[in-house]
Amino acid sequence: MLWPGGKKFAFTIFDDTDWATIERVKPVYDVLRDLDFRTTKSVWMLNGSGQHTKNGGSSCEDPAYLKWVRDIQSAGFEIALHNAAPVTSERRIVERALEEFKREFGAPPSIHCNHTGCLENLYWGDTRLSGWRRSIYQRATSQTRNEISYGHVEGHRLFWGDLCQRDVTYVRNFVYNDLNTLASCPEMPYHDANKPYVNFWFASAEGGNLRRFLANFTCSAIDRLERQSGLCIAYVHFGGGFADRGQVKPEFRRILEYVAKKDPWLPTVTEALEYLRHGADRKSRTISVEALRRLEILWLLDKGAVKVKDVFSRSLKTVRSV
Repeated sequence: MLWPGGKKFAFTIFDDTDWATIERVKPVYDVLRDLDFRTTKSVWMLNGSGQHTKNGGSSCEDPAYLKWVRDIQSAGFEIALHNAAPVTSERRIVERALEEFKREFGAPPSIHCNHTGCLENLYWGDTRLSGWRRSIYQRATSQTRNEISYGHVEGHRLFWGDLCQRDVTYVRNFVYNDLNTLASCPEMPYHDANKPYVNFWFASAEGGNLRRFLANFTCSAIDRLERQSGLCIAYVHFGGGFADRGQVKPEFRRILEYVAKKDPWLPTVTEALEYLRHGADRKSRTISVEALRRLEILWLLDKGAVKVKDVFSRSLKTVRSV
């Protein structure tokens, strides 16, 4: 790839808003701003009512939090949607959240990411997959009620697929261990004709918590990303332990500084996807059956590898404590 400004590679971050509060994530964004990163942060517009999911945090109904989010938007960070609230929301609530988003941030959300546990998710759980890959996922995960989704089911009280199609350009889907997201998913942003309510899907690189981020985002992996002239869209939860007591974890800061010193292109997620989408030679972004099968298989393999590592890590901690 040839990146803007003659940069050797591109690097951006999608921050999932789980656990996010000003205290937990502001120190991270202060460092990102100092290092000239301008990344993408998702939000919940509403608190919601009823049983919340376990990964809750602040919503934009908190005036101080909303003010801070608007401040970072003014500094060049992109604001995205992570469902209406950290709780299952009916269509009327989602519609209200979208209108609130437009009023507070000046435009509809370019990007949406499903929030685990919300039943109005779009094409979530086993519906992320097709063919025999769906059956494997069902058997491997013993899919729970929290993974079922109705946001794309016409006629259901949780349906909002048409609103997503109207307002949202990009929706996050598969997450891979490889930092070079474009190598894992060269078709992105892509349209899946069997999932018509999402205009375009994109993938990301696994850095969901600090431990996984540090395991995947090593200096050697970043060097490889640079050699490949690749694009990394890191998927993180900055509210989940990347800072503590007002200070960014030093090992995480060192990785950010290492990336910044290489002087890559540092776009928001939408800027990166727009560059890919409009810079491509082909007229259609609709993914082929063969290409989608490859993406699904690779995701299942990566998901299995992460699960094995987690089991091994827990076992090792148990052995050490004996």
